[in-house]
Amino acid sequence: MSYPHQPQPYQQVPTCYRHPDRQTYVRCTRCNRFICGECMRDAAVGHQCVDCVGEAARTVRSATNVFGAQRPSSMTPVVTYSLIAVNLLVFALQMASPDLQRAFGLWSPAVADGQLYRLLTSAFLHFGLTHIAFNMLALYFVGPPLEIALGRLRYITLYVVSALGGSVLVYLLTLNALTAGASGAVFGLFGAMFVVGKRLNMDVRSVMVIIVLNLVFTFVIPLVTSQNISWQGHVGGLVTGALVAAAFGYAPRQQRNLVQAGAVGALLVVFAVLVVWRTTELRGLMGLA
Repeated sequence: MSYPHQPQPYQQVPTCYRHPDRQTYVRCTRCNRFICGECMRDAAVGHQCVDCVGEAARTVRSATNVFGAQRPSSMTPVVTYSLIAVNLLVFALQMASPDLQRAFGLWSPAVADGQLYRLLTSAFLHFGLTHIAFNMLALYFVGPPLEIALGRLRYITLYVVSALGGSVLVYLLTLNALTAGASGAVFGLFGAMFVVGKRLNMDVRSVMVIIVLNLVFTFVIPLVTSQNISWQGHVGGLVTGALVAAAFGYAPRQQRNLVQAGAVGALLVVFAVLVVWRTTELRGLMGLA
C-alpha cells in the first residue's frame, strides 16, 4: 500500500549576521546571533561574537595596582625618555648660549625679586657634560620602573614636585650661589624607589645602598675637591620624592585619587608658604621690603 509523499516545508540555512554569504549553525552565547568562524571568539562557555567581546572590553574596568595605575603587560617609558630629551635639548641650547644658565638658573636674589620660574627652570639646566651625563644616566635606569609602577601622570607629578622640593630647600638655605641641575628630581626618584619597593614588599637593600652612596658623594666630594655640589637640592628632592611616593602608595583604595591629589596639593602649599617667607626675609636683607 502506498502513501502520497508529503513535501517537507523549506527551511532556510542560517547565515552569519556579519557575513550573510556564510552558512553557520553557531550562535553567540551573549546575543544569540549566528556567527561564522571569522567572527567567533572563544569564551568561558561557548563562543561570542566580536561585537559582544568589544562591548565587554569597554564596560569592564581596567585592573589597577596599589598606586592606582593600570597594569599594562608592557609599556614604553615615554615620559622618562621625553624628560631625557628635554634635558639634552636644553643643554645643547646652553652650549650655544651660555647666558641661559644665568638667566634661568636658581639664584636666590633673582627669585626674591619675583623670578619664581627659576625654581623649576633650574632643574633642566646643567653645568657641564659630566653633570648632565650622571643625571641622565641615573634617570635612564631609575625612571622606567617607576613610570611603569606609578603610571605616567603620577610619575611626572613625582618628578616635577621633587625638582621643586630640591629648589625650595636651596632657596631657603643659600644666598648668592647659582644652582642648576636635575639632581633634585633624580634624588626624588631615589626616595620614591625606596618607598615603592617597601610598599610592594620588595628587597630595597640595593636602593638603600644607592641612596647612601649618593649622599656620601654629595657631602664628601666638595671636601676633597673644588667642585661644589648642592646638598640642599639633593636632600630636598630625596625627602620630597619619598613623601610623594608614600602618598601615592598608602592612600586608601576607596578615595585613592582624592587623597593622592590632596597630598600633592598640600605639599605645594607648604612650598608656597616657605617661598613667601624666604622671599620676605631676602627682600628685607636687600632693602627691597
